[in-house]
Amino acid sequence: MIANVKNQNFYRTITVNVPAGEAMKKISQVNHWWAKNFKGKAEKMNDKFTVRFGETFVDFQVTELVPDKKVTWKVTDCYLHWIDNKKEWVDTEVVFEISSKNNSTKIDFTHIGMVPGIECYSDCEQGWNGHVTESLFKLITEGKGMPE
Repeated sequence: MIANVKNQNFYRTITVNVPAGEAMKKISQVNHWWAKNFKGKAEKMNDKFTVRFGETFVDFQVTELVPDKKVTWKVTDCYLHWIDNKKEWVDTEVVFEISSKNNSTKIDFTHIGMVPGIECYSDCEQGWNGHVTESLFKLITEGKGMPE
């Protein structure tokens, strides 16, 4: 049973009262909810972008895009300065799956490869909780996120 828990990818869900297309648009505005230091684009298939936090950086490529339904960002390179395995996120994937019912849109966020037991899990869990469940949520619902 414990082995199964350790293999669970990081996952969070938020529900917002906006159309799926609006939610997808806000997700792609990375510099408005995650990182002010953002270069590139996260809007179309094969777009590439980088987020930076001081010494730390993460490079992504959009590897899957289903309009108003799903977007996947693959980590192509990274440097996580505060942990020993500075490349721990390389080849992990960040996935947003969107579903709508009536006036409600559910966003399922999964970081595939970020599982309990990896070096950054505790810090990264706190980061994603703030960025997704607070900042992205506020960007979508109030028009202003809280990027770092």
